[in-house]
Amino acid sequence: MYLFYKHIKNKKIHIFFISFFIFISLNLIENYVHFNIGHHPEADIIKLSWPTPNEWIKIVVVMFIFAFLQGAFTYWLD
Repeated sequence: MYLFYKHIKNKKIHIFFISFFIFISLNLIENYVHFNIGHHPEADIIKLSWPTPNEWIKIVVVMFIFAFLQGAFTYWLD
């Protein structure tokens, strides 16, 4: 991470990348929980099961789209 900060002078681009990676990290957990809530609506507690590789691809693609938008809006509004 130090090399990243050392070589990029534009501080606004740091905000974009930090926002992007925080969004990805936190939303991966959130989307995993939401996936399981949707697959097990009858359960009284959250029942965790692993998504198939195809379902993971869908989850990650949607996350990257919204992470990019989050980073872009943070960059533009700062």
